[in-house]
Formats: sequence, C-alpha cells, structure tokens
Amino acid sequence: MLKETAKRLFKTDVPFAIAMWDFSWLERRWPGGGYDNWDKALNELVERGYNAVRIEAYPHLVSKDLKREWTLNPVWTTQDWGASEETTVCLKDTLRTFLRCAREHNIMVGLSTWFRQDKGHVEMEIRTPETHAEIWIKTLDYIKEMGELDNILYVDFCNEWPLLDWAPFLGERFTFCDEKSISWMKRATDELKKHYPDIPVTFSCVGNSRTLLDMDVSCLDFLEPHIWMPTVSGFYKKIGYNYERFDDTGYENLVMNGEKEYLSNKEYYDKCLVDGIQLLAEWSHKSGKPLVTTECWAIVDYKDMPGLSWDWVIELNRLGVETAVSTACWAGMATSNFCGPQFKGMWSRIEWHKEMTGMIKK
Repeated sequence: MLKETAKRLFKTDVPFAIAMWDFSWLERRWPGGGYDNWDKALNELVERGYNAVRIEAYPHLVSKDLKREWTLNPVWTTQDWGASEETTVCLKDTLRTFLRCAREHNIMVGLSTWFRQDKGHVEMEIRTPETHAEIWIKTLDYIKEMGELDNILYVDFCNEWPLLDWAPFLGERFTFCDEKSISWMKRATDELKKHYPDIPVTFSCVGNSRTLLDMDVSCLDFLEPHIWMPTVSGFYKKIGYNYERFDDTGYENLVMNGEKEYLSNKEYYDKCLVDGIQLLAEWSHKSGKPLVTTECWAIVDYKDMPGLSWDWVIELNRLGVETAVSTACWAGMATSNFCGPQFKGMWSRIEWHKEMTGMIKK
C-alpha cells in the first residue's frame, strides 16, 4: 500500500536518494563556496548516487518581484549552510537555470522554503494560510511557464513547521500537532490543490513524540519528519551545545565533548536513534502516508573544523540509513544534513555515498 502510494505520488519506481541544498545552492556561489559551478556540483551529486535535491525556492520573493535583487540577512555565522554575511540574490534567471541544469543531470527537485529574511521582511506579509498558498501557486506558475514543472518532486510549504525560526509570520509558538497548526496546513494545502492537484505537498517538521500518531495528517500527501540522534537523546544538553548562531561557544563544546560523549555511551545513543526512527515508521503505517526525510540521522550541526572528526558522524548516519531502509516506509531519504560540496570531509567519501544511496534506491 505505502509503496504504491509513494510510486503514484512521486512518479518514480525506486525510492529517491535526496540531498539538502537548502539556500546554499544560490547563496554560496563565490569561488570555493561549493556552488559556484552548478554543473560540476550536480555531476558530483550524480557520481555519489543521488537522484534528487531539496532547495529553497524563495516563494515569497519570487511571488513579490521575480526580477528584483533582494538583500538577505545572514541566518548565522557559525554554520556552513548559506552565506555567513549579508548577501544579494535575484531569482529571475538563477532559478530557471538551476532547474534546467538539474533536469539535464536527471536530478528531481523538491521545493521548500526557510523564508529567508530580506531587509524589508517580505516574509511578514504572509498573514493567512491562503496567502501562504498564494506565494507557492505563483512560484509554481512561473516554473510551469518555463517548462520545468514536470521535474518538480514536491512542495514543502515551510521548513520545520511551525518553528518561528522559519515561519516568523506566525507570531506565536505552537506545536506541529496543535489544532492551529492543523487548521493552517489544511487551508493552505486545500488552496494550492485547487491549482496544482498533482503536486505532492507537505509541511516538514521536527518531532518524535507519540502525539504524532494520533494527529490528523489527511491534508498532507506525505510526511517529512526531520530526526537526529541529539533531538531524541539529550545529547546536546549533555555536551553543552545550544544551537548558537553567532558565537562559537557551542562548537567549542562540540569539539571538546561531542565525539568523546558519543563513544562513551554509544549503545545508548544508537538505541535512541533507532527507536526514534521506528516511531516514525509507526506514524507512517498508522497514517497510511509514506515518509520522506531530508535532514537526519547523526547530528544537526557540524562542519569542517579543527578537532571535529567525520568518522563517528558518518557511521551514525549509516545506522540511520540502514534502520530507515529496513522499515520500508520511506519513499525518499537523505544520508545526512551535510551532503553538499561545502562539507569537504563528508563530500570526499565518494564510496560511502555510493553505498548509502545504493541501499536507499534498492
């Protein structure tokens, strides 16, 4: 049942191995940023066995003014996703060029948004579920006009809904399972489906509570949960990492304590990840919805840095992939958060990527 549903939704005979290129695909285009040459980056992605990519589509900016140059504030200085300084982007030609390049490499494209904040805070103009749907409808209209709609894998209305980090226009905190969240999702997806009934839609989320099992997800074509060992185990609290965005305290603690803490209690942390994945598989079975996970497994934040080894992260990612594959509930999945050319320690493990993507697609 799930396999047939996934095949119908995504029009692919095999599960897809997907890389998260977020807003990095456009905002890291300087020499050495990893995405200055899309043809090269996509060639390398294919070499590693991936057949899909998830990107920031900037729907609020596309729908507001496709031709305008937008000045974006940095999300952080500590991470290697996107630009760590103020940057300027224009979507008119860049989105078209990237989508065409992806098609030429037989890479399907999942569209998402982190609602990147510009100087004028256009994202704050989203006041209702209907306006949330409208920006996506206009973006899909543009993609359809350029002839690239048939290579769009899905639309994720908002990254990790309803976190205020990525949906600041909500103005109040509530959880994915709250009635306010469910109502918003239903109204937004209903509106988009009037125009694009064949595009699979979802709201990605972070969470691993059994509350998920009883929520109404009928408006979602598939489920896109993000899961990592730290979010289901208390690991970050133990090592002193608090998602610092603009200072190095968290990474200093990660260098000092991360690998050591994991290896000292490996059996416990591995079990937490496995149990979390099994809960998501249970959610899939109970809801009848296939899973797609594009951010996952070992650790949320990491990068090339003195004192940070990729070895333990890579092996923990292996455990995540193997466990998820064994459930047969995933229509597509990533191998980690770090499957992009800017993460050289991960990107360089070509044979590892081939092994993982082969497992996913098989």
